[in-house]
Amino acid sequence: MSSDSPVRIDAWLWAVRQFKTRSAATAACRAGHVRVNGERAKAAQSVRPGDEVRVRIDGFDRMLVVRRTLVKRVSATIAATALEDRTPPPPPREATTIVPVRDRGAGRPTKRERRDLERLRGR
Repeated sequence: MSSDSPVRIDAWLWAVRQFKTRSAATAACRAGHVRVNGERAKAAQSVRPGDEVRVRIDGFDRMLVVRRTLVKRVSATIAATALEDRTPPPPPREATTIVPVRDRGAGRPTKRERRDLERLRGR
């Protein structure tokens, strides 16, 4: 089930539960959302223990280090031992800015809506 032999990156990402399906992991590799040791990875690229893997999921980068290679999907507790998560904590909610969003197709803002938007932006 596990060993220190090289494993395909898409299979490893699926096995350690970063993606629900292996095809989703393959699609992420094709889209360029997966990097191994700083280089863009194709789905068939091999990973070994000690490799650093960066995965872009839902707009955020996860930094993972391969501890064990897995071929088959395993339980969450075993999967947690197969990787080391070095992802920095997200910024606090107070630090993120609020971006006003209008519904698509709503047209130009009215004078009142424009003033509300400017007040929200602090102008």
